[in-house]
Amino acid sequence: MAVERFHIHVSDDILNDLQDRLHHIRWPDQVEDSGWERGTDLSDLKSLVSYWRDHYYWRAQESRLNRFSQFRSKIDGIDVHFVHERGKGSNPMPLILTHGWPDSYLRYEKIIPLLTDPASHGGHPDDSFDVIVPSLPGFGFSGRPNHPGFNNSRVSQMWAKLMTQELGYTAFAAAGGDIGSGVTRYLAANNPELLLGIHLTDVGIIRSLLTAQNEAELSEEERQYKKNASEWISQEGGYMSIQSTKPQTLAYGLSDSPVGLAAWILEKLRAWSDCKGDLNQTYSKDELLTHIMIYWVTNTIGSSTRMYYENSHSLPPLGRIEVPTGMAIFPADIVLPPKSWAERNLNVTRWTTMPSGGHFTAMEEPELLADDIRAFYRPLRRK
Repeated sequence: MAVERFHIHVSDDILNDLQDRLHHIRWPDQVEDSGWERGTDLSDLKSLVSYWRDHYYWRAQESRLNRFSQFRSKIDGIDVHFVHERGKGSNPMPLILTHGWPDSYLRYEKIIPLLTDPASHGGHPDDSFDVIVPSLPGFGFSGRPNHPGFNNSRVSQMWAKLMTQELGYTAFAAAGGDIGSGVTRYLAANNPELLLGIHLTDVGIIRSLLTAQNEAELSEEERQYKKNASEWISQEGGYMSIQSTKPQTLAYGLSDSPVGLAAWILEKLRAWSDCKGDLNQTYSKDELLTHIMIYWVTNTIGSSTRMYYENSHSLPPLGRIEVPTGMAIFPADIVLPPKSWAERNLNVTRWTTMPSGGHFTAMEEPELLADDIRAFYRPLRRK
């Protein structure tokens, strides 16, 4: 189908069903004084669910989200939902932003106006972008693939078609984090002639360093990374093992229980953000719940976790990327990549160490990220 306008409208039946479920919860117990040590804290979750049931108003959030120009188009048989906001400068650069898990296209909600209209936010109009933010296949308002193979590389090929065939750009920029980092790197590897540059906030878990047999060949920074990443996987990586091996089993519980879904997502938002253990320090209750609602109202938590399985079972190897690359490193991100590894595998032309922020960079520190994206792409713009 051609590109069509899209407007979010969740049916009353879905919202009424959610209310019914939130009024009939069977809570588990919790080890006394364990807090978040063994998973999502019971008292914190009860407090948020009480707000969700009695004070959260989806229709207000829905109206707020619909202020963006949204579209859908069928690519490789999958409906792809995306935001497309035009820049306000004289020569905006097209920029596709790719989110990860367990967030959604809303990861970039706060930086869209900073990039499309920098002059209104302390920047220069010559740094403006046309911003395109798609929902990954199986996430949010995009379609749910029901056959295998939708990994980072496959999605990157869909994004190339979206930007060129559907939207008519001949060259463009790309940025991403989490799964979005992988998609962006495969986009540069598979279609280097289309990319003006790529901007990343992480590179995921570097498996080649974890499995390196001869540590003498690694830099000191890389040896430290191997140690840190191994410890993180053993303590925090259980979700990744499940979603990479048996996502279907997990999907039954998370698709049926809004409280179970909230617990699964909140634990990651807290652990991976620079919030000092207090979600309310970084996110409002409405912000947290709207992210959870995107998964609930579209019933896509199961299809989103399948991306982990596909990336573990069908992803082709990725060689060195020659497209100019900017790296923005946020100190509270999951496991910080070694610069030596990044420079061997990417054409790093800008490396920025940020003063604060965690894994959900655009949600936590939108101004810092927007400033770095503008600065990185400034010398790469075509006049």
